Amino acid sequence: MRDRVVVITGASSGFGRGAALAFAERGAKVVAVARRKRALKELEKHCRKLGTRILILDTDVSNAEEVEKLTSRAIREFGKIDVWVNNAGVGAVGRFDEIPLEEHEQLIRTNLLGTLYGSYFALREFRKRGVGTLINMSSFAGKIATPYLSSYSASKFGVRGLDMALRQELEQNEETNIHVCTIMPVSFDTPFFEHAANHSGKPVRPVPPVYDPQKVIDTIVDLARNPRDEVVVGTAGRLGNVQYRVSPKMMERFMGRNTHKAQMETEGTARHHSGSIFEPMSSGTEVRGGWIDERGSHTTAKLLSIAVPAAIGLALLARKRNRLREELDQVA
Repeated sequence: MRDRVVVITGASSGFGRGAALAFAERGAKVVAVARRKRALKELEKHCRKLGTRILILDTDVSNAEEVEKLTSRAIREFGKIDVWVNNAGVGAVGRFDEIPLEEHEQLIRTNLLGTLYGSYFALREFRKRGVGTLINMSSFAGKIATPYLSSYSASKFGVRGLDMALRQELEQNEETNIHVCTIMPVSFDTPFFEHAANHSGKPVRPVPPVYDPQKVIDTIVDLARNPRDEVVVGTAGRLGNVQYRVSPKMMERFMGRNTHKAQMETEGTARHHSGSIFEPMSSGTEVRGGWIDERGSHTTAKLLSIAVPAAIGLALLARKRNRLREELDQVA
C-alpha cells in the first residue's frame, strides 16, 4: 500500500478509524473524512506517529458539494486517489412509523446518497487514470432486511444495488482496472449502536453474535489489494446467506425473531433521541464499542442459533431435490 492514496469516510470511529490506522501502518497516504473534527485531530496524531501523510477533512457526506470539495482537496494534496472507501453511515432503531420521517430521510441522505456521491466523484477520478478501487460499506441487513432498522436496511439494499449496476457498467465498457467492492458485515463491536437514533423505548443493542471489528478492517485492506465483488463478513452472515438461498422465508422469520428478541424483549427503558442522525455525537470515538465485553455474545451457543436453521434449510433443499427427481422420473 506504500504511496497509494486512500480516501475513507466515516473515519472518526469504528471501521473507518480502524481502516485509516491500518492503511497508515502500511505506508498509504490517508484522506480521513468525518463530521467530528476533534476525533479526526486525534486520528491525525496517531497516523503521523506512524510516519505517513494524512489529510483530515470535516465533511458531511450527505451534502454533494462537500463531497466534491473533499475530492478536489485530496487531488490537490496528493495528486491522485487510488482507493475510496465509503464507510460513513448512521442508524435509526424503532418501529417504522414511530421513527420521525425526517430521520428516515436524513438516514437515506447519509447512507445511500452519501455513498452515491462518493462513488460518483471517485469513479470520475478513476476513469481519468483508468485504475482505482471503490469499496462501499453495505450490510448483511442490505441482503436480508432487518426489522426495527427499516430505513437502514433500505439504504444498504440501495448501496448493494448501486454497486451491482456499477460493476456491470464497468464490465460492459471493458474498464477492467477499476473495481467496485461491496462489504456486508453482520453485528460488530463498534460505536454504531451507541450513535444510532432510538425510538424503540429500549436500549439499543446489537443482534448477537457480535464480532471483533478487526475482521472488517482487515477485509477493507485486503479488498484494496485484492478486489472482490461482494464479501459477507462474520460467520453468522455467511451461514445466513446459505440459509437464505435455500429457504428465504425461513431466514426472514429467523432474522425477525432474533432481532425482535435482542432489541424489544430486553430489560430497561430508553428515551427517544436522534442519535447522530443530524449532528455528530461527542462520545464513541474509538474503533470498538464495548459490546463484546459487556454482553459476552460471541459464544458457540449463539453461533449455533444460526447454524441450526441453516442445517434445516439444507435438509429441506435435499428433500425438494428428491421430490423433483421423483417427478422427472414419473414424466419419463
